[in-house]
Amino acid sequence: MALVVICGQPCSGKSTAALCLTRALKDLESKPSVRIIDETSFHLDRNQSYADMTAEKNLRGVLRSEVDRSLSKDNIIIVDSLNSIKGYRYELWCLARAAGIRYCVLYCDAEENHCRKWNDERREKGEASYNDKIFEDLVRRFEKPDRRNRWDSPLFELWPFKDIIEKSSSAILDAVSYLTKKVDSKSQDVKILQPTIATQSARFTEANSLYEMDRATQEVITAIVEAQSQAIGGPINGISLGQGLPTINISRSVGLPELRRLRRTFIKLTGQSSLSGPPPPSDADSAKRMFVDYLNRELETI
Repeated sequence: MALVVICGQPCSGKSTAALCLTRALKDLESKPSVRIIDETSFHLDRNQSYADMTAEKNLRGVLRSEVDRSLSKDNIIIVDSLNSIKGYRYELWCLARAAGIRYCVLYCDAEENHCRKWNDERREKGEASYNDKIFEDLVRRFEKPDRRNRWDSPLFELWPFKDIIEKSSSAILDAVSYLTKKVDSKSQDVKILQPTIATQSARFTEANSLYEMDRATQEVITAIVEAQSQAIGGPINGISLGQGLPTINISRSVGLPELRRLRRTFIKLTGQSSLSGPPPPSDADSAKRMFVDYLNRELETI
């Protein structure tokens, strides 16, 4: 149904906003399926995750991969993280466009001194907080959303230190209305992102084949991202996907955008070949074997 990106400075009330939005959505009669994706979902420590640029890049890759895998027209995904880099918000917007769903940004607008005070209070209570060096670095690099950018629009703004964040907050209610409003000829204010040719997956003749191909290739991508994250920039001799499956052999670090591009190309090529030849594989293991063989061949020549 939709992708919601929560954005704001560290300790600006983003998680509270995500919970209030979730509760407001679940209070609806339609009871939409809602899921929050955040660092705690993967048991990631916030200081370790932002200790350096490599760790932060890996964190964004893990979250983005999970968003990519979770998006559908049957649920609402809320990304509760800093989402402070405009280029990263653009990547999330592209995922929503590829899925053909609604997209919006919920921004917790708070002054630095208020965020710093809240962070100190959390530390004194023994709750999850940022150390001073990381906090100052994140504040300095924060890129404020601009509603003029398509990846920051529509933009719903909260002011956590002026008003209490609750499910009845005007920005929360506006977001709920936008996310659930029925689309018809009069709904000029609701944008359903349309996938382009570059982001559309191949349409296979068998629904089961499409599902298995999509799921299997995403699992391979996730395995590569996680293996590279654990290696922390070091060499990876081979990535095992399980017994009876080929090993992924890569000699260099491969970013998620490149992996996603290769995945889209593979699915497109497989769909095209199925028009004149045998249908694509209908089981996950066969799809994984084909995709791994394709990756090994392509990454060896790139």
